Order: sequence, then structure tokens, then C-alpha cells
Amino acid sequence: MIVIGGGLGGLSTGCYAQMNGYRSRIFEMHEIPGGCCTGWGRGAFTFDCCISWLLGNGPGTEMHQIWLELGALQGKEMRHFDVFNIVRGRDGRAVHFYCDPDRLEAHLLSLSPADARPIRAFCSGLRKFITVLPTYPFLKPVALMGRWERWRMLARFVPYVNLFRTSMSVLMSEYSGRFKDPLLQEAFNYILYEKHPNFPVLPFYFQLAAQAHRAAGVPEGGSLGLARSIEERYKRLGGEITYNAKVEKILVENDRAVGVRLSDGREYHADVVVSACDGPATLLRFLDGRYLDDTYRQLYEKTLKEPGMVFPGYVSVFLGLRRPFPEGEPTTTHLLDESMASRLTGIRHPSINVQFRSRHYPELSPQDTTVVYATYFADAAPWRELSEGPEQLSRRRRGAELHTLPVRRGRTYSVAKRQVRDVIVDFLDERYPGLGDSVAVRDICTPLTQIRYTGSYEGTVLGWQPFVESGETMETLVKKHGPVLPGLGNFYLSGVWATTGGLIRAATAGRQVMQFICRDDGIGFTASVDDTAPPPTHVVLPPGPLASPPAPGPLPRPRAEPVRLSR
Repeated sequence: MIVIGGGLGGLSTGCYAQMNGYRSRIFEMHEIPGGCCTGWGRGAFTFDCCISWLLGNGPGTEMHQIWLELGALQGKEMRHFDVFNIVRGRDGRAVHFYCDPDRLEAHLLSLSPADARPIRAFCSGLRKFITVLPTYPFLKPVALMGRWERWRMLARFVPYVNLFRTSMSVLMSEYSGRFKDPLLQEAFNYILYEKHPNFPVLPFYFQLAAQAHRAAGVPEGGSLGLARSIEERYKRLGGEITYNAKVEKILVENDRAVGVRLSDGREYHADVVVSACDGPATLLRFLDGRYLDDTYRQLYEKTLKEPGMVFPGYVSVFLGLRRPFPEGEPTTTHLLDESMASRLTGIRHPSINVQFRSRHYPELSPQDTTVVYATYFADAAPWRELSEGPEQLSRRRRGAELHTLPVRRGRTYSVAKRQVRDVIVDFLDERYPGLGDSVAVRDICTPLTQIRYTGSYEGTVLGWQPFVESGETMETLVKKHGPVLPGLGNFYLSGVWATTGGLIRAATAGRQVMQFICRDDGIGFTASVDDTAPPPTHVVLPPGPLASPPAPGPLPRPRAEPVRLSR
């Protein structure tokens, strides 16, 4: 079996392939595993650009079992916070979204007694969702469930039918309008750090319920550490991974996938090919758009290009500070005025999420220092316009596919990056005096950075958006036919483009695609928990502040050599 892509979807696919007796090989275009789940070194600091929370990192859910099967968490400390996110308004007021529904209700009532009715209604729904979370199915795809399995699954949700119906039928942007307090009206849209205008209430319940279960914290070692752990599990199972190997074509004979061709011309053959990389590149370039029925063609040639059909990319600013900032909160979304938002290229909504990342991952920076991670949702198009030359811009305007065009960087692009960085540093320095003078190292990534290093369509980190036409169509296709393409044998899709959502969905896709492959090959699927290391431990951390900082001094030496990755 050949697996294209060494992100979490590809690593998961490889692990479950090995568990089921397949001899697999992963081809990854980069020099390290993880794809979007990564980090890189800058001086003495390691900048982690992915995991702000990891669904399933605590026990009691099927999500947790998948991570243990992949060896992702064993031997590590899992960190949890009492507050999932703080949303700060433009007037300085703040809403603390506590993980515990009782504390959340009391806090919200203290902010706006006049909103008692919608506050109690929301927290009541959250309490119900907390009870149903452990039964949420992840281990087996619905398409492979027998009649009685489906009935048993549905029976678990019967007491909560009304909860699911109401939370799925109302957008959070509409629900938040029930509050009288202007801050609550806005803040509820930013519970999940950024604004998701097409999300109903259900994913907000799901996330807060997972936090209440201590099942959505962060893992010691961060994002690249998680990917490395799964890579090690894959290798212990006998799998092989080849880095710096960029796939250019999927080889097809008699309407059956038989292998891949790399960018250097080398060809490799296999009985099964699984693509766990960028979906548009796979279907439109690697396969030349040959195996698209009417539904897939509509999805990948039209729906894909409509606004809001895929998750946007990010702009990320990293700061390595010479001293601690104990007053810095783990995670805060700041609502911005229009004058500041207008200076942040490509910004979708007037907000930035700021994390004092050393609270999450103290091992990724030297002692008595701080890492700040500031992000906002951003479209790739404004950044492309800054980076493209006249010929490239003309090709794009004539309709050339974006994923076939090289990503360039020029002076205008660099100036825009510096402006974004400086605007955010100034913003933070006003709130945390002395922060600007404490910056030792800085870095900034845009959606174009994501395209260069992962090949993802328009810099998206999560692929299809759920709860809209694109994500709903993809889920319907997989439920009906499996993660396959019509008319092409021995080929399967995995990773985020075969599902919707984040890291747990990518890992789940790897498990589920192997269940389809095992079914098609007439063998039973098997999976086992990795017992080569002790189970993870858990700790709950205060939201802040911590102890008073020491006086500024020279930058300490790092406790461990950071991962180095050129951006």
C-alpha cells in the first residue's frame, strides 16, 4: 500500500494498515511528519503552530481510544485549563467561557442579569451535552454498520433528540442575538477562538462538553511531538516513510490505481493507493480530473470555489520573549476596532486570538521566557495579490487553477508581513507593558506559507467546512459509497478531505478508510492500543495570573535543543 502524505491522516492510515497486515509506505513532500500539525525552531524557541486543544486527549470517549491506538499520548502529560477561552470586548470587558457549566452560568449572570433566560437555557443544553459526549461514535463508519449496530447507536441518542434538533437547526450567529447585552451577543460567536458564521450551536456545545470532560486539553510536546509519536508508532509496526518525496501523479492502469510518480521521475507501484494529502491536488492534478462523476465534479470544480466552502487559512505571529509574562492568559480572543482590523491583511473578522503559549507548552521554550502566538482567520487572495508578478496574476485572472501556480515572495509581500507583525506587537505592548522591548525572536506565517509547506488548497488547514454544502456533500458521499472515487479501483481518500473537522477527524479518517479497505479485501479489521509506554497523566492548570515575573535579564539557555524548520 502507498499512502500519499505524512500528516496525521496519512500517519493514521499507515498505522492501521500495519495493524491489519498490509505492508505500507508513506510518501511525504516535507522532511518531517505532521503536515499542518507541526512546529519549528527559532533560536532557543520552538514555535508550535497547531494544537490549541486536542479533542479526545482525555479518557471516556471513543476519540481517546483512537489516540491511544496511534501511540499519540502515552507517557505524556495532558494539560487542561478551567477556562476554554476569554473574549475581550473593545471596551475592556471580558467574557470567560468556563469549562464547568455551573461556573459559566454564574459568570454570565454576573455580567448580564437581564439575560438570565438565554444564559440558563444555553447552560442547560451544555449540561445535557456533557452526558451524551461519551457515546459519540468515532470508531466505526456508519456506512459499515449493520442494521442492529445503527439501531443501537441511534437508541443512545433518543433521549437527546430535541437537544440535537435545536442545536443543529440554529446558527450561533442567530442564537447569540437572543442576548440583550451587546458583549454577550458578540462574544458567543467567538467561543471557538475565531468566528464561524456558518456553525450552528452544536459544535459549540460539543467543544465545551469535551472541555468539561477534560477531553480537549493539550499534549506535552506540542504538535510536532504528537506527530513524532505517531510516526514512531508507525515505524514500530513495521511501516516505512520516505521524506522529501513529492508525488506528482497517481499511476492508473485499466481504471485501477497501481502506484505513484514522484517529482523526480521515480515511480513506485502498489496494490492499493491512499491519498491523505490535499484533495483538490489529488483529484484535479494527480488524477487529471478523470474520475469525477457529476457530484464530485460539482464539488471540486464549482462548490470548492464558492465562499465559505473550505476552512480559511491563518495568519500567525510568533514572539519569543526574554522574560515571563505571568499576567498573560492562556487563550484570549480580542475584538478589534475597524481601524486596527483594516491594517491586518486578509482578515476575515475583526478579532485576533492571542495565546501565551508557554502556558500550554513550557518545554518548548527556555525557562523564564515566554512564547506568544497570535492568529486570525485570513483569506489567501489578498496575500497572493501582494506576492504575484504580472504574468502570474494574469494567469490567475484567466482562470488558471490556483494550486498549479507557484507561490512567490517579493518586497510588497514582505512589507505587508512586517506591518501585520508590528501592528500586533504594538497592540500587545499596550496591554502588557514591556512586551515589545522583551521580544528576542519573531516570526510570521501567512496562508501562502501553508501552501508552500503542505500544498493545501488556498492555505486551508482543515479542508471542507462542516454544516455547509461542501462538507455535507462529502459526508454523504462517504456514507453512501465509502472514501472512493467512482470508476477507479484500488484507490481511497483519507485525511481531512475525506471528512470534515480537525485533528481527531483526520486520525479517525485513517482508521475508517482501513475498515473500508479490509471490507473490500474480505478480511476482518483489527486495532490495538499501544502498550509500549505508560498511559498519559493529566493536570488542570489555572487560567492565570501566575507568580510575579523576575527582573528582565539575558536570554537563558534552552533546556532542550528545539526542532529546527526553515520557514
